[in-house]
Amino acid sequence: PLGATLRDGSIEDVRRAATTFSGAWPYLRVLAKMTGIGDPLDYRLVESYWLGGGLGAGLDPDEFVEQLLAIIGPKASHYWGHLTADLASEAAANHCFHVFGVYPWSRLLGRRGGSLDEHPLSVLDNCRITWATVLSRDGDDVEVSCRRLVWDGHALNLSQPSARRLEVWVDGYSALPDAAAGDEVAIHWGRLCGRLQPEQVRVLSDSTTRQLHATNQRLARV
Repeated sequence: PLGATLRDGSIEDVRRAATTFSGAWPYLRVLAKMTGIGDPLDYRLVESYWLGGGLGAGLDPDEFVEQLLAIIGPKASHYWGHLTADLASEAAANHCFHVFGVYPWSRLLGRRGGSLDEHPLSVLDNCRITWATVLSRDGDDVEVSCRRLVWDGHALNLSQPSARRLEVWVDGYSALPDAAAGDEVAIHWGRLCGRLQPEQVRVLSDSTTRQLHATNQRLARV
């Protein structure tokens, strides 16, 4: 399991595990190639992919999409017919674009309305990187304040901040075992991923806002 690899594995084990991560690894490969950085796991590239901004922010979207699709296109099934050069209009070399632009879930919203929107909305909200503030800690649980993804039938937006409870340890692993009140943290699929600095929160917020705008423009045309 990934948790065991992160907890007990060597650097080489972690590197091998990273190459099997079908979501992030193609992006890191393209980022490395386009920036001339030899190591796809260079911290600058990894941070740029997960949070936005940084080295990936200035890349040409047409060239980026072309190189990305050359890797992921042959592996896509017929359900991924949207993976074309048209994606360049909403492309960014980061995880937020992957969630909202490459994954098909945003395209399932509003198809038949009602409760059928709940599953794709939940996937989108859990898969994106959420920034949050730790309000309190009780044993191995923390209560955080964060903004959730909402869908009004026409557009995606972020809610006002609300409280959410999370476990510090999952499957025997914690990326932030010393999480404490006042920490700014990143969340992915209900897990604490690490502590964020104020500038990282700003970058993540900006990249999320940009991607939601691009996605909403596409949804408005459907």
